[in-house]
Amino acid sequence: MSKEENGSAAEKLTFLLIGAGIGATLALLFAPKSGRELRTDIADLSRKGLDVAGEGARQIGERASDLYDTSRGKVSDIYGTARERVSSGADLVSDLAARQKDQLSAAIEAGKLAYKEEKRKSTAATEGQEA
Repeated sequence: MSKEENGSAAEKLTFLLIGAGIGATLALLFAPKSGRELRTDIADLSRKGLDVAGEGARQIGERASDLYDTSRGKVSDIYGTARERVSSGADLVSDLAARQKDQLSAAIEAGKLAYKEEKRKSTAATEGQEA
């Protein structure tokens, strides 16, 4: 039963607030003011509403700008770190390729020397058999 009472109390409060809003609006419209005064009041309320909305938009813009600056800084840091890592990796690959090239060149030279030595031995052995 307590829940029903709370529910009906909340409903009563909601209806009271709605009625107060409607009453305030009707009071403005039917108040003994001239049309000019009423229009001035409505214009003032409209200006105040626009000022509040403008201030809210300005604050949201500032927050968005701050978030953009923060995000931009973080992305820049990440990009710099990634660029350094890629550059470091490229340097390592370049060094490894240079070492491999040197080893391959040395192996080719050793093969050429071995070939020439074997050819010389073969030529000497053939000349020794002919003599």
